[in-house]
Amino acid sequence: MEPASPALLLTAAGLGAFHGLNPAMGWLFAVALGLYAQSRRVALVSLVPIALGHAVSVALVLAGALTLGAVAGHDTLARACGVLLIGWGVWRAWRGHRGRPTVGMRTGLAGLALWSFVMSSAHGAGLMLVPTLLPLCTGNVAAGAFEASALALTVHTGAMLAVIAVISMFAMSVHERGGLGFLRSGWINVDWIWSAALIACGVFLFV
Repeated sequence: MEPASPALLLTAAGLGAFHGLNPAMGWLFAVALGLYAQSRRVALVSLVPIALGHAVSVALVLAGALTLGAVAGHDTLARACGVLLIGWGVWRAWRGHRGRPTVGMRTGLAGLALWSFVMSSAHGAGLMLVPTLLPLCTGNVAAGAFEASALALTVHTGAMLAVIAVISMFAMSVHERGGLGFLRSGWINVDWIWSAALIACGVFLFV
């Protein structure tokens, strides 16, 4: 795979959209802040530190994978990442929903970014992108590998930001028209879907 190939960018964008759908990645918090302040502008502004915290968490994981790729064999790195992804997915399914950090409605932008960083790290968001960028993690990392990863991360974060913005505005519109009672009847357990996605990514690395 060439650095910054269309396939890499499309996959990064798709995973960004998937991450944006997960309420734990930030849109539910943005909606709560917007409703608390009775302002859509507050909800939109809160998306910036949420996206930043997520991007930093993912960037650290990708940088670590690329660095390990320079010293470890490709097959060894792939299997190690596969085991880690499967293990993380199983842990998330078993008890990952417990002990989530709480942040008050009066938190500042820095606190919100820190919360997003912790949540993204705890959910293994960055690990989910490793299979996509693994072809770049060779024993002799190409000069453009880090640049390609940075571009993929930008596309990933942009897609996530767009999705959570749309969901946040939609949720606030629904609340303004009739409250959030629909959540009690239409809520989907995203934790199980997220865990399944982590495990699937891990299995993919063994295929």
